[in-house]
Amino acid sequence: MSSVGYRQLWAVDPGGWRAAGAAWAGLTGSVDRSVGGLRTAGGRLRGGWSGAAATAADSRLAGLRDELASIAPALIEVDQVLAEFAGRLTVAKARLTEAVAQADAAGLLVDRSGGVHVDPARVRSTDRAAVVVASTAAAGVTEALRSALDGAASADRAAADRLDDLARAAGTGWASPPPPGRPPLGAAPALVNAWWSGLTSAQRRWLIGREPALVGRLDGVPVAARDQANRLRLGAWRAELLAERRRLLSRVPPGPLASIRLRGVAGRLAGLDALVGRLTADGAPRAYLLGLDPAGEGRVVVALGDPDHADRVLTHVPGTTAGLDDTPGELGRAARVLQRCAALAPGERSAAVLWLDYDAPDFLTEAASAGQARDAGPALHRFQEGLRASHEGPPARQTVLGHSYGSLVVGVAAREHGLAADALIFVGSPGVGASHAAELGVPPREVWASSAPDDVIRAALHPDELGRRALLRTAPLAAVLGWPGQSGHELWFGHDPSDPGFGGRVFGSARGGHSGYWDPGNPALDGMARVVLGR
Repeated sequence: MSSVGYRQLWAVDPGGWRAAGAAWAGLTGSVDRSVGGLRTAGGRLRGGWSGAAATAADSRLAGLRDELASIAPALIEVDQVLAEFAGRLTVAKARLTEAVAQADAAGLLVDRSGGVHVDPARVRSTDRAAVVVASTAAAGVTEALRSALDGAASADRAAADRLDDLARAAGTGWASPPPPGRPPLGAAPALVNAWWSGLTSAQRRWLIGREPALVGRLDGVPVAARDQANRLRLGAWRAELLAERRRLLSRVPPGPLASIRLRGVAGRLAGLDALVGRLTADGAPRAYLLGLDPAGEGRVVVALGDPDHADRVLTHVPGTTAGLDDTPGELGRAARVLQRCAALAPGERSAAVLWLDYDAPDFLTEAASAGQARDAGPALHRFQEGLRASHEGPPARQTVLGHSYGSLVVGVAAREHGLAADALIFVGSPGVGASHAAELGVPPREVWASSAPDDVIRAALHPDELGRRALLRTAPLAAVLGWPGQSGHELWFGHDPSDPGFGGRVFGSARGGHSGYWDPGNPALDGMARVVLGR
């Protein structure tokens, strides 16, 4: 039974554990190079050697390749374990700091062993009333300190158990084949999670190493396993983009269409490289790769922090023109909400997911149709169900945020398919495909919206509304009716969710245009974080 003392927790550096984990994950590069070297050596042998000995040597080389390749997921798992440990230590330290501040405010001292005493320099022993008040406060401080230390001890035990499991696997075999039968893509996340839970650790590692394309895309598989599988495919995805660029460059002279495509490939390569940089960084919070597809404009699903262990989870759905090249900017927006959550509630664990697993419109003509939002609905529904299915411990508070066209994606998914969400947020919305908050499947008090006073999206009026306003401009009764009218809240895709008449709730935003909601100091950023936290 491990325990953590006051001095230990006060002195511990979570960043050191994160850096150690990143170092372990960095060894996957060496493993990949060794596997490639064995593959090259085997190819040379097959080219000039035949017979029984050659067949035996080739088989042995193949076995060595498999053994080496099976180590890579375990190295990534060590990184995940240590990053999760660091995250839980950070929360425990925040609770410890809060308890010490509470003690100071009550005229108490906390000694080096965590004992709580009345401060004689601030509370005179002859003042019986003050002593009683301080002594009563001491009980609350002692409980808060115990909670922080218990949280750290629990994190220590969990990390030690998972590392012990990996150490045993190193001696007994990393992987073993699972029984036949795989859930198809698009299967219900609850069924997927039940299938995965029925496998042994060795069978799961076999699937991650041998079938990463399946494991990485299945909603309901735990976040850690999807991250391991998808990280194993990063090199192949980059190779796809490089091959596409070579094909386009081989066309001499390149036509206008090829030039446009070349710029698109360059943007996706830059986005992928930036994502890899974030995935391999040892900063907090750790990033988890839950999906990627470099084709077309590119799709990506990446989490900051582990949603399976968080108390609060935000899913951020971007809008028009979003693609793989936009990953750094969109991930930065999700990160700023997460940072604000940490500032408001340092004693809670929060995670944020960038969900760009749909074909976002590239042009305004496409954005004028709800077709792509309707197509995205089933995937967003499954993803949210998957977060519920794979989460450990008490259910997390799940919030789904849609920006611009992404708000339509969220609204349509909520209305037509249902979303595993406790709250919905719409920012800079052209309408969400609904006329009232009650249509969205969550309590109207948990439907939130914000629209900046200078957001151009306010011009996205429904054609009927445009005609009505034109009539009011020319009609003699316009002044009497009160331009722009008392019910002029119909945007392109339905009633403006930031109008109180929509039935939800509204939080304010400073001027900042269509993308300034995440600017430092904008009250909208604080509003988004408070909704995520349930405040």
